[in-house]
Amino acid sequence: MEIEDIWELLTGWNIWSIAFRILLSAILGGVIGWERGHHGRAAGLRTHILVCLGAAVATLVGLYAALELGFNTDPLRVGAQVVSGIGFLGVGTIMIRNREQVTGLTTAAGLWVTASIGLAIGIGFYLTAILAFLVVITAFSILGHMEFGNKPRDVRLCYVEFTSMEHLKDFYTEIKPIILSIDVIPAKSGINTHVGLEVRVSGADNYDRLNTTASQNRDVLIALPATTT
Repeated sequence: MEIEDIWELLTGWNIWSIAFRILLSAILGGVIGWERGHHGRAAGLRTHILVCLGAAVATLVGLYAALELGFNTDPLRVGAQVVSGIGFLGVGTIMIRNREQVTGLTTAAGLWVTASIGLAIGIGFYLTAILAFLVVITAFSILGHMEFGNKPRDVRLCYVEFTSMEHLKDFYTEIKPIILSIDVIPAKSGINTHVGLEVRVSGADNYDRLNTTASQNRDVLIALPATTT
């Protein structure tokens, strides 16, 4: 079978094309989700797979209704609702810290563009989907380091892990005056009952105070420098 025949098979309306679109959406969404999960973001591998796959399936449903069932309807009507609907999921990843700093915007935007990639795959627009996927990975991995590098040099990030949420209150009260931001992330130890924190402070003095406070807290299991994107 020649390349032209394979391409025609994958861009046509048949079982092989449908299977390929579902598989490709899971792969591309999974890679984006793995990158996010690797950096401790709230939405990781499974979330991005489901978002990309769901968008692709929504588009396929619209195509099936128009091509196979003969409905006199816009085949993209179902898929179009994904673009607005994904906003509700994205809102859940956005948090406000210290009443002034907003976090989770990149994760929300990543979910939105992942859904858009799924729509492109579902309609068979493979080239656009793959190019968009490459740009997203570049933005997360390479540009993320550049963005962090442009922040003030005295901003330092530390990872702290607790045995449970119950033990965070006293620690937070003590370090509240010196922190710039604090994010709750999955525990790096892998223990589900543990809670991980990424804490940003400004300057060496505040960083030393943070480490001293953490080392004196008997509920802190891990306290070490961390990196983020």
